Amino acid sequence: MSKPSPTRCTWATNALLIQYHDQEWGVPVHDDRRLFEFLILEGAQAGLSWNTILQKREAFRTAFDHFDPASIARYDVRKVRDLLSNPGIIRNRLKIQAAISNAQAFLLLQKEVGSFDAYIWQFVKGRPIRNRWKSLQDVPCHTPVSDALSRDLKRRGFRFVGSTICYAFMQAIGMVNDHTTNCFRYRALYQPVSSPTHHLP
Repeated sequence: MSKPSPTRCTWATNALLIQYHDQEWGVPVHDDRRLFEFLILEGAQAGLSWNTILQKREAFRTAFDHFDPASIARYDVRKVRDLLSNPGIIRNRLKIQAAISNAQAFLLLQKEVGSFDAYIWQFVKGRPIRNRWKSLQDVPCHTPVSDALSRDLKRRGFRFVGSTICYAFMQAIGMVNDHTTNCFRYRALYQPVSSPTHHLP
C-alpha cells in the first residue's frame, strides 16, 4: 500500500511547485549568492506567477552567470541586448536593468556591512519569524518588517524591491515560516535554528 501524500500548503499544485515547497521554501538561507539569486528572481516575478519563474530558473542561472553579483554588475549595453533576445528568461528591459543596478548596490552593501546575510537577517534579529497561519488566505502580502526592509533597500539604490516583493523574498529564504500549520513542512521547519544572530556594526 502506498503512503498517503503529506498535507502541504495549498499553493503547491504541480510537481515543480511541490519540489520547491518541500525542499526550499521557508528554509533559512545564509549564502550571499543564493540570497542574491532569490532577490533577483522575486523581482523578476513581479506581475507573473512563481511557477513561471521556476520554469525559467535554470535559464536565468545560465544567462546571469549563476547570479554572481560581481559579473552582473559589469553588464554593458551589448549584454543587455543579448538578454533581451533570450527566450529562456523574462525579457523585460526594466527588470534586466534592475538586476544590474541591484548587483552594484549589493556589492556596495557587502563592502559596507561584510555580507548581505548579516544585513538581511538583522531585520528579524537573526532568527526566523514563526507564524501560525491556518490557511493561505490568512497569510499577509506584506508586514511592517517587509515595509522597513523595502524602504532601506530602496534607500540603498535597489529596484523592484517593493514591500510585497520583499515579503515574498523573506518567505522564500526562511526569514519567516509561512507554511500553514497543517502543512508537514511547518513542523519540520519549527526546529531550533543554529544559525548565529547577526547585528549590523
